[in-house]
Formats: sequence, C-alpha cells, structure tokens
Amino acid sequence: MTSPAAFIPFNKPAVVGRELEYVQEAITGKAGIAGNGYFVRQCEQWFTERIGSHAALLTGSCTHALEIAALLLDLQPGDEIIMPSYTFVTTANAFVLHGGTPVFVDIHADTMNIDERLIEDAITERTRAIVVMHYGGVSCRMGRIMELAEKHHLVVIEDAAQAMLSRFRDRPLGSFGQMATFSFHETKNYTSGEGGVLLLNDPAYQSRAEILREKGTNRNQFFRGEVDKYTWVDIGGSYLPSEIIAAFLYGQLEQAQSINNERLSIWNTYNEALAPLQARGDLRQPIIPENCEHNAHMYYFLTETPEARTELLSFLKAQGVSAVFHYVPLHTSPMGKSLGNNAGALPVTEDLSERIVRLPLYCGLSQGEQERVCRAVTEFYTGAKQITPVSSGKMVSNA
Repeated sequence: MTSPAAFIPFNKPAVVGRELEYVQEAITGKAGIAGNGYFVRQCEQWFTERIGSHAALLTGSCTHALEIAALLLDLQPGDEIIMPSYTFVTTANAFVLHGGTPVFVDIHADTMNIDERLIEDAITERTRAIVVMHYGGVSCRMGRIMELAEKHHLVVIEDAAQAMLSRFRDRPLGSFGQMATFSFHETKNYTSGEGGVLLLNDPAYQSRAEILREKGTNRNQFFRGEVDKYTWVDIGGSYLPSEIIAAFLYGQLEQAQSINNERLSIWNTYNEALAPLQARGDLRQPIIPENCEHNAHMYYFLTETPEARTELLSFLKAQGVSAVFHYVPLHTSPMGKSLGNNAGALPVTEDLSERIVRLPLYCGLSQGEQERVCRAVTEFYTGAKQITPVSSGKMVSNA
C-alpha cells in the first residue's frame, strides 16, 4: 500500500548558507549579542551597497521600520497618509499609532498595486505622504507617483516588504522614495524569523532616525565620538534587533542571488504549467508590466468567482496542498471602518481580494512537490490525472 504524500505547506523557512555558523559566532563573540554590533553593521552595509541608499537602519521588524518613518514625519492630528487598502495592517497602523489618518486608494486590476491615477484626487491640504506597497514584489508605477509627490511636496515611503531584489526601469525598489522599508519575516524571501530595515534615501532623515531607533538617545553619535556622553534627546523606541537576528539574516543576504534564482524557477514552473487554464478562462495568472523585474515573492492567480476560490482551496487541502488567500482590505476591517471608511468604496480591491489564491513557494520546494501543486490545480479545473514533465522543463497536462 502506497503511503500518502507529505503535506506541502504554504511556506517553509530554509537555512541556505552560513546562518547557523554566524549565529554561533554572534553568541560566542566578545562584543555581546545586543544590537548594533558587527552583524547589524554588515547587514546595513549590504543594503546601502545593493540598493544605493544613503543609510540603512536594521530594525526588529518591518513594522518598527514603518513606525520610525511615521515618527520622522512628525505627524499632527488630522494629517493624512495616502496608501492602498490592500496591504498588511502595519502599513496603516504604523501611521495611525503616531497620529496619522490613512486615506485608502483603490488598486490596479493587473498588479494589485495602488492605482496612481487615483492618488491626486485623494490629496488634500492635510496630506503629508504617499505610502506605496509593491505587491508580490512587482513595482508600483513609481515614475508617475514620484511626479505627483514632487508636484504636491509630499514624502514617498516605499513599503517594499515583499520586494527585495525587485526592480523598476532597472532601478532597485526601495531606492525611489525618501524612505523605504523591507521585511525579514518568516514568510519573506530573505528571513531572520522577524526583522526589518529602514532605508533612508534622503540624508536629512539620518540623524533623527538613529536617535528614534535608539530609544530617543544620541547613542550612535556617542559611539562615533561626536559627543562625549549619550543622553535622552528625543522621543524614540527600542527598535534595534539583536546580533543573533542580524547574524542569521546576514547568512541569508550572502546567498541572496541564489535564493532569488530558485524562487524565480519555481514561479516560472507554476506560470508555464497553469497557462492552459488561463487560456481556458478558468483563472487569471499574475501580470508583470513592462519595465518591472519581480523577485518571485509569491505566485498567485485569480479565480473567476469567490465561490470557485472557496471550492479550490478546500480541494487543494484535501490533496495535501496548503494554498491560501491574502489580505482582508483594511477599509472594510473594524478599525478601518472606525476611521470613516465604507465598504463598496474601493470596488477593485474588494473584488480581487475575494478571488486571489496563493500557492506554496519557498526554497527547497522540490520538483516533485511543484508538480503535485500544479497537478492538483489542474485536476480541480479539468479532471486531469497527471502532469508530465517534458524535456523543455515545462509541464503539460495529460487531460
């Protein structure tokens, strides 16, 4: 009797390089395991060199990085921040926590990114910033967004949590706005379990950002010899990660390109195998606009109806495949409604959020497991019993 195949999880973090060696080095090193040590500095240098930012500040999470960005805006009651509703809660919560009011804008049907054509109508005299989120590692239309920000004297903050190594017009995401943030949560392409980084592309923000990260003290200036003792000089928080987190992350960053290549290979396998289903009208595959180079953060598709999604997710679970939906739009959430938002106001966001399906994608997902995922999706729609690899590396249905 054949034993049942192992369940394929949606995500599985992987050790891909020297992460454990570096963690051991951090623990046994003489400098201690508190933050702002060797591995924190190595990670920050990696970002300034790779992205080209003026400065990079490693944080305990992307949420922490967004909170520092919010504090740097010095928000006053009633100040507004334009952003998409289809994003993770902390994109909005970081600014609400520090006095801002989110103004939600609908998304593009192709990329599920903020629709830049709607931004200008959302700008008022209280607007302070535009926060963009590069969904699935695919760039927002940054050229037009930066033009609007310059015209209206607004700050642009890139929530690039999903966009490590993605590019727009051959320029790294995270390098467009005055500030940008990345996430190293377990579900991200590069992980330390939790973690984040704030990129500063405008040098004017660096000094205060360092103080905010260090609990409101000028400790960084003290270690650089700029002051003879450090003290409390501003508001701030405990936003610095430990050396253990940074050590693990640095092991991942050293393998960034190989991680990116493996994820892209899996993404392409899914995309090629499921193309016949799009041709039949069963689903809609992801759309990558011209001038966008994505990082295979996720592979998603859209079902024809919400009911079809519910049935598909149940079918895949029964086949031993964990596929999931994604965000509940923020404007429809209890907190979003309490801020004056109404369901029905963002029709594209509400429609697509009810039809999205995300497939397992992580380093170490074997060829056989990829085939199982594709076979299960195809069988749901067509009754096909197998998908056979062919010499080109593509997979074809034997329906």
